[in-house]
Amino acid sequence: MTDYDLELSRVVDEVLREGAKRVGLQFPEGLKDQAVDVAREIRSKTGAEVIVLSDPTYGACDLKESQTEKLGLDLLVHYGHTEYSK
Repeated sequence: MTDYDLELSRVVDEVLREGAKRVGLQFPEGLKDQAVDVAREIRSKTGAEVIVLSDPTYGACDLKESQTEKLGLDLLVHYGHTEYSK
C-alpha cells in the first residue's frame, strides 16, 4: 500500500474493541491516495461501515469533531504527524 506504517492492525483492533459500526478516516493530503485501500481493509476485517472524510486536514489539531457527530460515527481515525488520543 504505502511506505508509511498506517498501523492497520492497531486500527482494526480498536474498531473491534470499541464495537464501532461506523468509522471515519481522516488523512493528511499526502496520504489521501491510500484512503480507499485503508477503508476497504478495515471494512473487510471488521464489517464496519467506513467513511473517508475528504476535507483538507492540517495536522493533529484539525479533528473533524462536528462531522463525526453529524455522520453518526462511532470512531474517528485521524492520520497525522503526531499520535493524539482523547
